[in-house]
Amino acid sequence: MTLTGRFITFIIILLLKIFCKVEGDELESVPHQGPLILVINHINFLEVPLIYTLLLPRMVCGIIKKETWDSWFVGMLAKEWGAIPINRETTGISTFKEAGKALKEKKILCIAPEGTRSGNGELAKGQQGVVFLALKNRVPILIVAHYGVENFWYNIKRLKRTRVTFVVGESFMLASEMKITKNDYQEMTDQIMARMAFMLPERYRGAYADIKIISDKYIRA
Repeated sequence: MTLTGRFITFIIILLLKIFCKVEGDELESVPHQGPLILVINHINFLEVPLIYTLLLPRMVCGIIKKETWDSWFVGMLAKEWGAIPINRETTGISTFKEAGKALKEKKILCIAPEGTRSGNGELAKGQQGVVFLALKNRVPILIVAHYGVENFWYNIKRLKRTRVTFVVGESFMLASEMKITKNDYQEMTDQIMARMAFMLPERYRGAYADIKIISDKYIRA
């Protein structure tokens, strides 16, 4: 990270401490280095700087929509933080190559399988890219669920701090000893998302309200 990047990151840390109150210390249990795929739910813009700064000095990079680079400031920050761009309409092979490179460098790769912000915190259907990356690179997955950031704009207008809660699961591997079909990819994705739903209060479970679907068919400790 450049000197400019370090300065901006320092300012962002100060602003987050002013505007947010993070509940608990569960993020301390996140490993200090990878290779690891950290799966998170996508509520709004706030979880990116929160995750990145709260996990410092751990090496974390995220997969972020390519439109981020349309803004000179946010694009510059994404570059400083080592973000990997993705075209959400037609995911290019370059995204998977960059993600694989990051994992080989023992970084923590942060992915939001929903692919887009929910705004209200309710889970949407997960996309299969996270499963492809986990199987191809033979790396563990760690789910980090969070809630509270959906209240940010409401709170800031009332000069209130936003309480943000993080819940960290146990890391696991996806089954790689079996022949994986197209249907298996979606089932594996749904198992990851259902586990995330289980970690959240019921009102946030959205598309994964039925947590009875959770099974260990594709999960290895």
